[in-house]
Amino acid sequence: MTHSATRRTVLLTTVATGATAFTTAACGGGDDDGDSSSASESPAADLARTGDIPVGGGKVFKERKVVVTQPEEGDFKAFSAVCTHQGCVVADVSGGTINCACHNSKFAITDGAVRQGPATEPLPAQQITVEGNSVRLT
Repeated sequence: MTHSATRRTVLLTTVATGATAFTTAACGGGDDDGDSSSASESPAADLARTGDIPVGGGKVFKERKVVVTQPEEGDFKAFSAVCTHQGCVVADVSGGTINCACHNSKFAITDGAVRQGPATEPLPAQQITVEGNSVRLT
């Protein structure tokens, strides 16, 4: 006995297929060349020298989607550089805040907390290590 597809079945299948394609693209699927030695998979990847991160400020690493700050001398912090409002990569660090140019959200350099909306969620913390003069993403 053969059943024809209902409109609901076709719609659900289309949505599921689109979601799978989106998830695969968002996670980098399809571009994997099988090389497991890429920098993004290394246990600790160098980001910068400590001298590159100004005291009371920070630096955005757009290609790595991370921002590193130094609220006080020798105190380094790292956060996701993806704004929690609508997913733009933050533009810069100045005036004691991490700034998103898309909709002017601002986040604290000390803990990623929202200082000015429209964002309502803080920037998630990222793990870094500082060894000697090197700042590494772990």
